Amino acid sequence: MNFDLVIKGGTVATAADTFTADIGIEHGIVTAIARGLPDGRDTIDASGKLVLPGGIESHCHIEQESATGAMTSDDYLSGSISALFGGNTSFIPFAAQHRGQSVHDVLALYRERASKSVIDYSFHLIITDPTETVLKEELPQAFRDGVTSFKVFMTYDKMIVSDEMMLDILVTAREHGALTMTHAENNAMIKWMVRRLVERGYTEAKFHAVSHPAAAEAEAINRGIRLANFVGAPLLIVHVSTDEGARLVQAARTDGHPIFGETCPQYLFLTKEELDRPGAEGAKFCCSPPLRDAQTQSDLWRHLHAGSLQLWSSDHAPYRFDASGKLSAGPNPPFNRVANGMPGIELRAPLLFSEGVRKGRLSLNQFVALTSTNAAKIFGLHPRKGTIAVGGDADIAIWNPDERRVVTQSGMHDAMDYTPFEGMELTGWPETMITRGRVAMSDGTLRATRGDGAFMARAPFDWTGYKAQLPPELTPETNFGAELL
Repeated sequence: MNFDLVIKGGTVATAADTFTADIGIEHGIVTAIARGLPDGRDTIDASGKLVLPGGIESHCHIEQESATGAMTSDDYLSGSISALFGGNTSFIPFAAQHRGQSVHDVLALYRERASKSVIDYSFHLIITDPTETVLKEELPQAFRDGVTSFKVFMTYDKMIVSDEMMLDILVTAREHGALTMTHAENNAMIKWMVRRLVERGYTEAKFHAVSHPAAAEAEAINRGIRLANFVGAPLLIVHVSTDEGARLVQAARTDGHPIFGETCPQYLFLTKEELDRPGAEGAKFCCSPPLRDAQTQSDLWRHLHAGSLQLWSSDHAPYRFDASGKLSAGPNPPFNRVANGMPGIELRAPLLFSEGVRKGRLSLNQFVALTSTNAAKIFGLHPRKGTIAVGGDADIAIWNPDERRVVTQSGMHDAMDYTPFEGMELTGWPETMITRGRVAMSDGTLRATRGDGAFMARAPFDWTGYKAQLPPELTPETNFGAELL
């Protein structure tokens, strides 16, 4: 056995099992998992360390223009480096279609941007202009090319799709084996709240939380699930921020529907009180859905443990605290003119490990599932990614479970000027990162180089265990023979 790399003596954990073993790697692939493997050309002693599948960050905004034209601060070089230092070996940022753009042109643009990445990447499309050409020609071609998921918005005037459009989109996804994702908030409720707040002079950042009521999320999640179930299509609800929203996802899953839910660190570690800071400081914490309260944090921890939510993603949306980002509308902007989003790609996994695994809220195997395996399965990358198994890519994160660090912006590797988690003390950090068999980071030093990442073509949505449950109005046997799907 002539291994290129052997990782020896570590505690290996997958989403299912935890065991002590050596891992042998050849040509970027795991080829042996056993005890007592001989040394390779390179050998890493992982004694006392955790050997985990590399994280898969499945919700981040990298080198992306917003609907208002603002560009995120991270490009694919800084964004991928920050992701790598946070325990991730691959990520799936968004490729955003704005109205009037073709899907072909959007993907060509983002492929060029992503060529800088140091880790493997794919894309979720954002669809805001679902023309007949987009639905009948361009999306099916994107799916054939391995971009098998896309996101639609149920809010924001410049991005929203109507319920009728969403039904067309869901049917297209179902026909071609793709997964629809949605930002679920009721647009009318938010606009009504914003208008009344602004008219009455309530414009400070703290009123952003008031303007996006929990009821707006619950209504839209319920409606999105109903629409998806009506046409028998899978749906992922992104950044669930409420107990009721998580309960709706779990209820749909209990009924056998292919519905998935995601939540993010900001909803478990920050509250709306952060928005009530002096001057414009609260603008740093404006994101949508907004930060909630301490009770909601407890509720979401419970849902993560129970499996109601399947994905843990950063929703990294980095806008600097200056005129290029958060303060583009002035030095003290009204809440409804603040760029929405916060950084967090590098802290996604360390936050969950420290406060979840180390504090007994989650098992190590649940941590692996939430940060890697579930994303690989839902987004068509498993078993190549998301686990440690013979034949899979050698994407491996070696963690020191006892290392303690205080979070500071100076310790981050993104292109931001603040972190919302400043000052938190976390225990457990990735210290060596291996991407397709190559050491990409070790001992705090970047080993990967610009362009080391490769595009990941993804498989169609896996329907195993699910069955489309169509209503009688869409079933030929009960609708007088009408073929509607």
